Amino acid sequence: QVQLVDSGGGLVQPGGSLRLSCAASGSIFSTYIMGWYRQAPGKQREWVARIFSGGTTNYANSVKGRFTISRDNAKNTVYLQMNSLKSEDTAVYYCYAALGSSVSSWGQGTQVTVSS
Repeated sequence: QVQLVDSGGGLVQPGGSLRLSCAASGSIFSTYIMGWYRQAPGKQREWVARIFSGGTTNYANSVKGRFTISRDNAKNTVYLQMNSLKSEDTAVYYCYAALGSSVSSWGQGTQVTVSS
């Protein structure tokens, strides 16, 4: 099983950018589908993006065109570049690792706050 550590969150103004990182250890990182969920206060956890081992990516409609997910298999790290941030992007962001449709590991979460 892979262990995940999220980082990179913070406070940013609307229209700004942040890059989240998720460092993995303990298993063969390259075999996992990696992705991000987020959870805003009082709301259910929402899927954001995922990247397959071969590099194929998928995005939620709410972030398409603004967020980019990428992975560096040599560094066992997945990234989420977030541009043109909006107040509605405020949430705790969680990295996850999956095999097929089953999530096997979660990061601890990193807070992203978009506010002026």
